[in-house]
Amino acid sequence: MSHWYDGPLAAFDTETTGVDVEEDRIVSAALVVQDAAGGRMRVTRWLVNPGIPVPVGATEIHGLTDDHLQRNGRWPAPVVEEIARALAEQCAAGRPLVVMNAPFDLTLLDRELKRHRASSLAGYLGNTPLCVLDPRVLDKHLDRYRKGRRTLTDLCALYEVVLDGAHDAAADAAASLELVRAVGRRFSSRLERLSPAELHALQAVWHAAQARGLQAWFAKSGTPETVDPAWPLRPELPAAA
Repeated sequence: MSHWYDGPLAAFDTETTGVDVEEDRIVSAALVVQDAAGGRMRVTRWLVNPGIPVPVGATEIHGLTDDHLQRNGRWPAPVVEEIARALAEQCAAGRPLVVMNAPFDLTLLDRELKRHRASSLAGYLGNTPLCVLDPRVLDKHLDRYRKGRRTLTDLCALYEVVLDGAHDAAADAAASLELVRAVGRRFSSRLERLSPAELHALQAVWHAAQARGLQAWFAKSGTPETVDPAWPLRPELPAAA
């Protein structure tokens, strides 16, 4: 019997100008598609000239400079449309979409679509349901009492997944895809009877619970930070009056 974690998956990742999903921009993105575990990965890459300066701190993480992006990047409007159509095609084909820390990448893409195409991710998906597998949410639920960080680098080390070239969108997407397969195998007794669509619904519940726990911890420690419970996409902020 074949299980979802051995079947077809697609993975998406971005590199950006920063960590604010409402204001920061995509500078590179990648979509990795694999039809079965161990099969060849098909990779699509995008490089974007974001139209705003790239902070030094961001460049130090992903290595993409203003000069490189201005010379080699494309304008955002056609790129974000291509990305949205590519993700919609994967969803229409029934491939679960692996996105590490999905509320960041998917929300940022959604806001870029609003900014440059006067549209939204939902607008490109149409009636096709979004089916996301987020290794961070899965691992945090399935191994909730384990201490330590749960970044992509940390999880790849824990699950013995090769991450070659961290903070390159294609490398991170490929590692996230393999990471979801590894999580599925490790916790097969708890996951194999669930379909990706069922897991998508459950992850929304799990993430909300995780966010409430983190928010309570912040409140207890006096940290003035708000944790959004929405997953895999944050709602739009209300327009200013």
